[in-house]
Amino acid sequence: MKDQTIIQEITLNISAEKVWGALTDPDKMKDWYFDVQNYSLEQFNEFYFYEPNGTNFKHVCRILEIMPQKRIRYTWKYPDYSDGISVVSWQLSTVKKNVTHVKLTHSGVENFADAGSDLSRDNFVAGWKEIVNKALPAYLKKQMVG
Repeated sequence: MKDQTIIQEITLNISAEKVWGALTDPDKMKDWYFDVQNYSLEQFNEFYFYEPNGTNFKHVCRILEIMPQKRIRYTWKYPDYSDGISVVSWQLSTVKKNVTHVKLTHSGVENFADAGSDLSRDNFVAGWKEIVNKALPAYLKKQMVG
């Protein structure tokens, strides 16, 4: 099966500490990402969420790695629709003071081929573009002003 890894990158004029908070604090996450349930920033913690647009896809994730203000990796699966498992990684790099490069990598998307077109690579690409390039920067900009 062909590797269908998705990578989205953006450089933001904000500290890695604040980006990390947006990526790992469930109260902040629900403002721009997803309203995650059963979340705690601990290795092997399993959490879940549904998309806010009304789809009933239950996303189940398990934290694999935590490197504070640098990287968080977790599994990403849809147990009600597919046997596949993928991995999402958020990596932060400080470019200079208050400038952070964010790299989102979602590998294993091809493992959802058994779930049909709703979980196609194109749909993931569109979703991650919206999250990384619009939702996250808009949320962080709002935090800087507020």
